[in-house]
Amino acid sequence: MTSAGTTEPFSAVANAQDGKHHVLLAASGSVATIKIPLIAKSLARHPNVSIRILLTPSAEEFLQGQAAEQPPLMSLLEIENVDGIYHDRNEWNKPWVRGDKILHIELRRWAHVLLVAPLSANSLAKMVNGISDGLLLSVIRAWDTTGVIDGRKKRIFVAPAMNTAMWRHPITKKQIKILEQDWGEGETGWVTVLKPMEKELACGDVGDGAMLDWRLLVEHVESHLDISLQKKSGVADGD
Repeated sequence: MTSAGTTEPFSAVANAQDGKHHVLLAASGSVATIKIPLIAKSLARHPNVSIRILLTPSAEEFLQGQAAEQPPLMSLLEIENVDGIYHDRNEWNKPWVRGDKILHIELRRWAHVLLVAPLSANSLAKMVNGISDGLLLSVIRAWDTTGVIDGRKKRIFVAPAMNTAMWRHPITKKQIKILEQDWGEGETGWVTVLKPMEKELACGDVGDGAMLDWRLLVEHVESHLDISLQKKSGVADGD
């Protein structure tokens, strides 16, 4: 059973003609995961947007109802236009037989854009090295980087978030360079890095490494999809 509340396997084809922009909103294991509800609510202001949320197991730990800014993950299904929440366990929730849908492929086919906010240091390293040991990383590894397979060129936005020392580590610089220069630039590019900002981090350190303001992340997605800002009441603000 998926978090969308149905026993039917998710199918990209079944949702292909809904006339909406498909935003796959994902998070990996960083404290900045607590901004996922705010991002989802803000994007959900657009009636022509369908949102599906994908969290890694470590990211799920930040949305367990600990505080108002950390509501239970499943409560996000109550947000208008959030049409599904997916976990690693949904990938192989029963023995596979020929003809079955493969979830990471279906989500790749469905998505018009993928926003990973936050992208942790661990997931960054795995992404750059092609490791696909979970649902999110499998979606990224299976991304149609040319647009030939899915019939349209689609973009991945990543918002790194980590401790300042991790952000300034030499290996991080090399990994970001791959995303920005090898995978991001020119007509063949398919990745956009939304670099961290400087502030006091949750760990108490002061420096760069904090995820870019969630409002700016939303603006990047809106601009990419060319959707106008249609404000509705009840959209929460946050720091």
